[in-house]
Amino acid sequence: MSNNTKITVRAASATYEVEIGSGLLAGVGERVDALLKGGLSAGKQRVFVVTSPEIWKLHGERLASGFPAAPALLSVPAGEQHKRLATVERLAEEMAQHGADRDSVLLALGGGVIGDMTGFLAAMYMRGIRYIGVPTTLLAQVDSSLGGKTGVNLAAGKNLAGAFHHPLAVYADTATLHTLPAAEIRAGLQESIKAGIIRDRALFDFLDENKAEVLSDGLDSDQAAITHVVAASVQIKANVVGADEKESGERMLLNLGHTLGHAIEAATEYKQLLHGQAVAWGMIAAIGIAQRRGMVSSSEAERMNRVIRAYGPLRGFSADAAELVALTAKDKKNRSGARSFVLPIGIGDATVVRDVSEAELLAAAEEMMAEVNNLQVLA
Repeated sequence: MSNNTKITVRAASATYEVEIGSGLLAGVGERVDALLKGGLSAGKQRVFVVTSPEIWKLHGERLASGFPAAPALLSVPAGEQHKRLATVERLAEEMAQHGADRDSVLLALGGGVIGDMTGFLAAMYMRGIRYIGVPTTLLAQVDSSLGGKTGVNLAAGKNLAGAFHHPLAVYADTATLHTLPAAEIRAGLQESIKAGIIRDRALFDFLDENKAEVLSDGLDSDQAAITHVVAASVQIKANVVGADEKESGERMLLNLGHTLGHAIEAATEYKQLLHGQAVAWGMIAAIGIAQRRGMVSSSEAERMNRVIRAYGPLRGFSADAAELVALTAKDKKNRSGARSFVLPIGIGDATVVRDVSEAELLAAAEEMMAEVNNLQVLA
């Protein structure tokens, strides 16, 4: 479609395009065939689609209609609890049984869990095969589908087993957002708020000033606002990944709100909050630490907190502040026993610090939990 947006990710080890637009699903097969230079049409390369039964029921027919031959289906139950090594091993065994070889291609149809697992499966099967992302949730479209981070969770923490393995391409069909509950749209937008805080004041301003249009676009037909948000968020991540592919420096900024956010997810066994909802609480705690340190002005901190809450409502959860602090010690971003923590300097700017003390973190977690405990937990 002529009005689609294409953004190129240029990392040290890979270059690929993210295409964003409404109604892309039916054309994915044709695009993949062209990408593989007619290999699908010639029967030379086989596509395996990794998805959940629920997502396949919603989108599978449209996706499959564009392929010259029906792709093989690898099914994964929905839910973060299935994002484990055992699931990836089962999928690899199924691929082997179906004759998958090094020319086979995986296609991730779904949200962040499906995308992370598919990428990891592609990274380890026969020491690395190609994969393509077709993200169907807002969170996956704005963040997790690009950048090459793949992995699964361990009992000790989130994404502790994984690999850097970039997709061959990403096709983000914003029409799939119509099938999402409003809570998932709002949760996904927290990642875009994060992107605005760390690197793009204009995106943050757009989210602040166009809330009604952005939220309605996730559910209605006119998607100009939500498409703008997706494209701007993807461009920020593409820029950061291009500058720091393996998260040795600048890429850590993408983890604003994620240190405590991941701790919240682990403490609640991934059952009480969506990922974006946990990240929202994590960002509020990080803003509080930055403000107490004098790193960010009161007016900027107040505006950040207001916009985060505007895309809520923030959802309550059950956890202990000391437990959350203990869980941050297992965060994969930590180096040599020191916690890496992303703190905002102002809207559009952030930095990574390694000297946040346990006392500071505990104070922030306790303040956050005091607010959580005052909320009525939403159904």
